[in-house]
Amino acid sequence: MKITEQIKQPIAYEMELFEKKFRLAMSSKVALLNRITHYIVNRKGKQMRPMFVFLVAKMVNNGELNERAYRGASVIELIHTATLVHDDVVDDSNMRRGFFSINALWKNKIAVLIGDFLLSKGLLLSIDNNDFDLLKIISVAVREMSEGELLQIEKARKLDITEDVYYEIIRQKTATLIAACCSLGAASVKPDEPKQIEAMRKFGELIGMAFQIKDDLFDYGTQSIGKPTGIDIKEQKMTLPLIYVLNNASKKDKKWLINSIKNHNKDRNRVNQVIAFVKDNGGLDYAVTKMKTFQKEALELLSFYPESKYKVSLELMVNYVIERKK
Repeated sequence: MKITEQIKQPIAYEMELFEKKFRLAMSSKVALLNRITHYIVNRKGKQMRPMFVFLVAKMVNNGELNERAYRGASVIELIHTATLVHDDVVDDSNMRRGFFSINALWKNKIAVLIGDFLLSKGLLLSIDNNDFDLLKIISVAVREMSEGELLQIEKARKLDITEDVYYEIIRQKTATLIAACCSLGAASVKPDEPKQIEAMRKFGELIGMAFQIKDDLFDYGTQSIGKPTGIDIKEQKMTLPLIYVLNNASKKDKKWLINSIKNHNKDRNRVNQVIAFVKDNGGLDYAVTKMKTFQKEALELLSFYPESKYKVSLELMVNYVIERKK
């Protein structure tokens, strides 16, 4: 059995029910909208976000779920999907998970409007059911994701990212959404237990940090991908292996690295030289150590909960995040 199937097993029924509720949450009276949202639903990814919501909710609530948990999962999927549709427009990207993006098939104007529609659907689903606490969690996540993207753009121009700034960028860009899923799971079933909600938010944040560092490492090649991609270097994205090496390089090497990233980032040979330099100077080893630290802290937070199949799935999820091959 694939690891993702194993993780999903204790909530397989809930995930099936969620599918139906999510389709309903996306419905509209406009035929074009329904056609596009149908396309989106049928090309979904691994659905990690609702899985986090349900597993956390069941772990903290003795295996019990309520309607709020389903609404919370639907809202986070609606709003996250809206941000992905908008991201593809911003990045002028024609592909999403191996399929054509919305803007590639229906052009930018429709894609932006679809993103707005999904965003409003998510907001209304919370407002109509008085789930204001859940809406606040999600709204904070969207604000932070936007700030993280803009902070990264600002820093990429100067290439002056310190390790602390890098952690802040990935916390906002990636970790904040997983943190929102986990705190949503707890808040949906235990709205009056702020300590529990905060513990699960922190748990999700730690997983998100580890997840992003793992993504950074893929740029330097893996067993399955084989050769390194160097896409982050081409896009002048400052990732942890590179930041570590820059901070520890001699003045001459640092100058060469910055010049390579700024002025030769489209030169395949030069990019490969940068990748080799990062590997040879401990950049990857340092990033792996940091990733494992975040993983260990996440697992420690779970240790306070009694044993259950939901806790086991969350532990599997934490390990999957850093062991995945793509």
